[in-house]
Amino acid sequence: MQLIDTHVHINFDVFNSDLEDIRQRWQQAGVVHLVHSCVEPQEFNAIKAIADRFPELSYAVGLHPLDAHKWTSTTATQIEELAASDPQVVAIGETGLDFYKADNKEQQEFVFRQQLTIAKKLNKPLIIHCRDAAHSMAEIIDDFQKNQGLVKGVMHCWGGNPEETKIFIDLGFYISFSGTVTFKKATQIQESAKIVDDDRLLVETDCPFLAPVPKRGKRNEPAYVKYVAEKVAELRGVTLESLALQTSENACRLFGLSIDTKNT
Repeated sequence: MQLIDTHVHINFDVFNSDLEDIRQRWQQAGVVHLVHSCVEPQEFNAIKAIADRFPELSYAVGLHPLDAHKWTSTTATQIEELAASDPQVVAIGETGLDFYKADNKEQQEFVFRQQLTIAKKLNKPLIIHCRDAAHSMAEIIDDFQKNQGLVKGVMHCWGGNPEETKIFIDLGFYISFSGTVTFKKATQIQESAKIVDDDRLLVETDCPFLAPVPKRGKRNEPAYVKYVAEKVAELRGVTLESLALQTSENACRLFGLSIDTKNT
């Protein structure tokens, strides 16, 4: 069985002391590839160093919506140039909208549109963070696709209800579930996990955040994506092995990864 963790932040300081041990654990858990997200372009060199160290890791570059205030006149060029500088860069992001923790809506929307444009220009998928902003985000994506052309991407660490889930599926996006899907009270996320089309489903840890049950409350790490996959498989009434194969194939398709997912 092989799994792909489609969203990690292992450049954070909390991993500095034992990254080799963490890698050994994700390998033992069957995690064959990771996609490392980026909060702001200044992280690029640190993330690239990890990708150079671990060949099973690809990564993204972008600006998180909670850092939208850091956008300058040169940020778009910086992201575009960095994204084009290394073939291991497979996505733009994470970008998106977060109206739960910040109220600078116009600035967030401007920055998100700028990164949509970069993704379209480079033909790379987007890694999208969306919290309390589903309808605003859907309107922006719909408008962009009608006027600029199709873009692809993933709604990462998805927390939306089934109605919102269907909106983004209809817009052509993938849906990725994290450890939150294992939480007892996360009923709307669990209902959403049941309705995503087989070929649009992904799993992730978003580590070091949101460790899944039975590791909840601890530092999250890529090996724990197996618990996410187990829960999603249970909710969908399929085997863990088939869920792992499907989500790995989906990740390879979205991010352009060359991995033999059937070699178990």
